[in-house]
Amino acid sequence: MSKATSPVRFKAKLLRPAKPANAAWTFLLVPKAASAKLPSRGQVGVEGTLEGASFSAVLEPDGQGSHWLKVDNKLREAAAVDAGDTVALEVTPSGTMPEPTVPAELRKALAAAPEANAVWADITPAARHDWIAWITSAKREDTRTRRIANACDMLATGKRRVCCFDRSGMYGKGLSAPEAM
Repeated sequence: MSKATSPVRFKAKLLRPAKPANAAWTFLLVPKAASAKLPSRGQVGVEGTLEGASFSAVLEPDGQGSHWLKVDNKLREAAAVDAGDTVALEVTPSGTMPEPTVPAELRKALAAAPEANAVWADITPAARHDWIAWITSAKREDTRTRRIANACDMLATGKRRVCCFDRSGMYGKGLSAPEAM
């Protein structure tokens, strides 16, 4: 299978997530044929266009061997599209991952753990994405809290990657695309 360094073009329907009920964002599912041209079944940093509007983002694994894309209001408005529209995309793997948004609880825990914070600052954005995905994929709040504590402990001992984490979501149930309304 050839992995893309040239643009991957496809069309997809823009969907509104079922949860949270008041979500201000939309998403789309990348068709399997387009996803197969990407370099990983896990997260992939991409540069692209949605109906001609440029963006830089991370395609997330859908747990089914493909990917999904969160489309925020800014991009949706720039592309002049809305939920229910079928949109044209062109994406190219960027070779780099943008910095992830660190959840407030993790940010607070890292600030209280200087050794863990030092390793966190030294790892790649892709590794930070993995840690965050592992933590936020937990369904229960107590599991997320425990994973934050464990992450800080592991980082403080120099561990740079979360172990035993299925980046594709295909072998565990932790990663999946949002459910559409």
